[in-house]
Amino acid sequence: MIINGEKKDFPNGINVERLLEELNIDKDRIVVEVDLEIISKDDFETKKLSTESKVEIIRFVGGG
Repeated sequence: MIINGEKKDFPNGINVERLLEELNIDKDRIVVEVDLEIISKDDFETKKLSTESKVEIIRFVGGG
């Protein structure tokens, strides 16, 4: 699996929610794209990933 351009080893069939937990990422301040498709937060539990998935995690950062 490729996450933000880096090869990572996660089991086939892991869902987005579990992936974020494993990476210690708060799901409330991010957008997740899997294979060029933005995934709704409502679908994080049901969206399964494969070892071939390309995942981009974009974090929102406040500032001014």
